Amino acid sequence: MNSTIRELLSKHGGLPIAVDKLADADDLYEAGLSSFASVQLMLALEEEFDVEFPENLLNRKSFSSIVSIADALSQITDDRQVA
Repeated sequence: MNSTIRELLSKHGGLPIAVDKLADADDLYEAGLSSFASVQLMLALEEEFDVEFPENLLNRKSFSSIVSIADALSQITDDRQVA
């Protein structure tokens, strides 16, 4: 999952540094992720993983690192399996 997130982050994140230079836990906003880019990334993630981010995960914390994005996606897919 993290490699797909990295690929989408590279395409939609608009970061001034290469995504492969970031650790999974690095702060993406400190690395240059803008609010607009985070929305573009969210839309790409929704399309790639066929999910929809619920309102409670539409926050800065959910997109603050590759790990947090993976956690949010896992939470969404886990919730979908329970429903």
